[in-house]
Amino acid sequence: MEQNNTPTPNNVAPEAMGKRSWLDRKFKLKEHGTSVKIEIMAGITTFMAMVYILMVNAGMFSDLQGTVFNGPSYGAMYITTAISAIIGTVLIGLLSGLPLAQAPGMGLNAFFVYTICMGFGLTYANALVLVLIDGIVFIILTVTGLRKAIFTAIPDCVKKAIPAGIGLFIAFIGLQNAGIVVANSSTLVNLVSLNLLGSATWASVMPILVTLAGFIAIAVLSKKNVKGAILWGILGAAALYFLLGLTVPNFYNGIGYQETYTWDALTNSWVLTETTIGSTAGNYFLGYFTSDALPVVGEVGHTFTLNYLPNSLNLSIAQPFKDFGTMSFGKVFTEGFDFSGYLANNSVGSLVLVIITSSLAFCLVDMFDTLGTLYGACARGNLLDEKGDVPNMNKAMLADAIATATGAMLGTSTVTTFVESSSGVAEGGRTGLTSIVVAIGFFVAMFLSPIAQLIPSAATATALVYVGVLMMNGVREIDWLDPSVAVPSFLTIAIMAFTYNISYGIGIGIISYVLIKLCTGKVKEINVVTAILGLLFAAMFFLTH
Repeated sequence: MEQNNTPTPNNVAPEAMGKRSWLDRKFKLKEHGTSVKIEIMAGITTFMAMVYILMVNAGMFSDLQGTVFNGPSYGAMYITTAISAIIGTVLIGLLSGLPLAQAPGMGLNAFFVYTICMGFGLTYANALVLVLIDGIVFIILTVTGLRKAIFTAIPDCVKKAIPAGIGLFIAFIGLQNAGIVVANSSTLVNLVSLNLLGSATWASVMPILVTLAGFIAIAVLSKKNVKGAILWGILGAAALYFLLGLTVPNFYNGIGYQETYTWDALTNSWVLTETTIGSTAGNYFLGYFTSDALPVVGEVGHTFTLNYLPNSLNLSIAQPFKDFGTMSFGKVFTEGFDFSGYLANNSVGSLVLVIITSSLAFCLVDMFDTLGTLYGACARGNLLDEKGDVPNMNKAMLADAIATATGAMLGTSTVTTFVESSSGVAEGGRTGLTSIVVAIGFFVAMFLSPIAQLIPSAATATALVYVGVLMMNGVREIDWLDPSVAVPSFLTIAIMAFTYNISYGIGIGIISYVLIKLCTGKVKEINVVTAILGLLFAAMFFLTH
């Protein structure tokens, strides 16, 4: 059994260990030089720093609602996200005793929605099966100790590049959600027109200005070390959005938008075109929508259109819980293993490779996310043991694996340890009590979903872009003067962002690393497992893409 090797401060007097509260004894507060008050403040800080995931994750997954992907509503995913965060955070706090928090990971949720579903063509329930596989595999790898072996086999240059690549990917999604980056037939993407003397209107420009204002506000608040800067930025942008009258005046006048999905045989994916119905303001509202027609795949071009027209907004606290029960909970078992929709347009071999490669991508990204956060947060709080390792790492990994498997059953993407946990550690959090406080925060927030539904994408996009900024930090550790390191690192980052696909970036990074080592006569430096991973990714590219 793994021992709790968390370092104990030497300045704790023996007499101070006398009469102690239950919390003190349970979490060994005095041994860690902390107190209930400090742990509560640290927990609140971490919660404030990461609560944005409730709104961002819900908004992202609701893009699948009412489409062939059969996704959940905003309210359903809000509850799903909250419950998975509560379970994951309690698990890591009690099992490992570390002051960390978990929730559905940023980047992994984007991979789920925009790559697995909208890119590969799997349904929401199908994709949950991949998350479940990820969780089960992680449990096995953690219990057997193989997880650490796989981690050491990944080239260091690729490991360091993954967070930055995910950061650019997330930022790109945020810029699109905000309407700042738009499609262009000649250059693929372009900056939205802000020319009020030309095609732009105040209705189209103001939401963009709201996003920019919120983003700058987050940066300024972060610079001044304000707790929960991201959350305050989102709320501030939302308030400005409403003050400018971008939603409320027009919402009940039947504003909506039309989505047209066309199957592109060249890219093997759905191409989405959005058209506003009534007013551009309707494009930016995040609420409950109903479709006036069921999605039907046409015989010619495989095209279907959805018209989203707003009802009266349902602010019932009970409605999101009802949606959770019907749209998310247990869907992995009731619908997840039915791949008939995918097989209607693809071969069995293609499905097998998609499952293998996507599961591998989930595993790799989740593994590096968790390991990086564990080391980073613990190092910041001086919690590493005498060997420089994270205490109780296997227990923390096991909590992560169980939370991911449970999250799939609840209806969300991979649950991982959040880098925002470092903010609570910086406030003095040293034990699992910090985690419990974070979990309590998510429990309370779970009943505030009607309010959260009013947060527009123009506001939540600020979090996506700023998290992208935070995730670029790791590029400083890459040796850009060594081509054998710089090339795999750069390709990992660039491919993730430019192809809208995290797994492609990881795959190209590993393949390029192996090829460079082979061509420079350094075959002995290639780990056998690394070579196998490279072959798996090569098979994915040549056989499925």
